[in-house]
Amino acid sequence: MSGHSKWATIKRKKGKADQERGKIFTRLIKEISIAAREGGGDPEGNPRLRTAIAGAKAANMPQDNIKRAILKGTGELPGVKYESVTYEGYGPSGVAIYLEVMTDNRNRTVSEIRHILTKFGGNLGSSGCVAWMFDKKGVITVDTEAIDEDTLMEICMDKGAIDISTSSGAFEILTEANDLDDCRMALENKSIPMVSAEVTMVPQNSVKIEKENEASSMLKIVDMLEEHDDVQKVYTNFDIDESVLEKLAAE
Repeated sequence: MSGHSKWATIKRKKGKADQERGKIFTRLIKEISIAAREGGGDPEGNPRLRTAIAGAKAANMPQDNIKRAILKGTGELPGVKYESVTYEGYGPSGVAIYLEVMTDNRNRTVSEIRHILTKFGGNLGSSGCVAWMFDKKGVITVDTEAIDEDTLMEICMDKGAIDISTSSGAFEILTEANDLDDCRMALENKSIPMVSAEVTMVPQNSVKIEKENEASSMLKIVDMLEEHDDVQKVYTNFDIDESVLEKLAAE
């Protein structure tokens, strides 16, 4: 996970991060629709929908888009019916890969994901093969310029925050998954802008990749999976040796 995080930072610095607004909105709309379908269209009684809407607002999605996504999810407007699926597998060096997917065609999606993994030395596994290696947590990201750390701790620590760390100019607030909404609302009530607030899968341990070719293959797998239209989130437990990471970043 930390290797993935470092690589994402490098990509941003090199201007290679995915900034396609349409793709980001598509993923957010799918999440809103699924949340509304499974828990109802009222965000007050649907924590998953509240979190999805908060993510959409953080991405500056127009309110009309959010409303349409909710109505499609509740069936009040016609639209494609998506279903939530998780896929698990392995990358080079035995790295664990856990995917959250939303698709309207399982057969197509699983075939494409299997192809990506096998092309770069990975393989698709059975359900549950790597899920046990991750813990479901809430993560809120706040820009360090928006608030000082002491004030942030005062707001969040009694609302379920487990830890607050600093990385790449941002505070990362870790919570239990069930406490994410309380912590997010506490920040909203104080008018503290958030970069993101989401439930995520945190790896219990990491696998260090020390060979350059395996590191390159692993990063290609992550990039291709993140670019896939049906893949909502990609979780891994890899780390990359610093010397290898520097070589890859220089290429």
